[in-house]
Amino acid sequence: MSAFRALIVRDLRLAFRAGGEAMTLVLFFVMVGVIVPFAIGPDRPQLTRLAPGIVWIAAFLSMLLGLDRLFRSDDEDGSLGLLQHSVLPLEAVVAAKVIAHWLVTALPLLVATPVLALLLSMSWEQWWRTVLALAIGTPALTSFGAIGAAVTVGLRRGGLIAPVLILPLAIPVMIFGVGTMDQMAGGGATLFLIALSLVVTAFSPFAAALALRTAGE
Repeated sequence: MSAFRALIVRDLRLAFRAGGEAMTLVLFFVMVGVIVPFAIGPDRPQLTRLAPGIVWIAAFLSMLLGLDRLFRSDDEDGSLGLLQHSVLPLEAVVAAKVIAHWLVTALPLLVATPVLALLLSMSWEQWWRTVLALAIGTPALTSFGAIGAAVTVGLRRGGLIAPVLILPLAIPVMIFGVGTMDQMAGGGATLFLIALSLVVTAFSPFAAALALRTAGE
């Protein structure tokens, strides 16, 4: 466990040393909330009705911005090859990197949700459901992103291909996430979102590790 924690701390330090990534994601997340009202118009009831979908689209697009950094930087400097021969199995290495990536990309979005809730005229209950849905669903988005990043790590334009691979997988997460934020269908959708997120989070380290081994051969 000490090696596992050390790997998480290492990735967090590298992310903060690079600087600005979390702030860029938050600004992009908020900017979607700023632009959409201009596109839809000053119809407050309509904004409130569309707010769940807007929030999930903004969160998904924001998390894609930092996806290319998940494995590619380690692959380019040779760290990924060393990690494959470390005391930790590659599946545990991927799990540690997924946790660190979630802390860097998804957690700041949760902190920024009050700003987006204000821009989209969301009620207190809608905002609370938004935080709950993102907290449950973003681990699944991060896990799908890890699989896509691992599959494309050896490709020159992998950063452009990975989002295309992830989008079909992320659609169920966004559907149940929007349902969790909906006042009428929240209960059942929340359970489905929890189950989906748990299954994907548990499965993704093995799938991503297999893709990394294949890419290294």
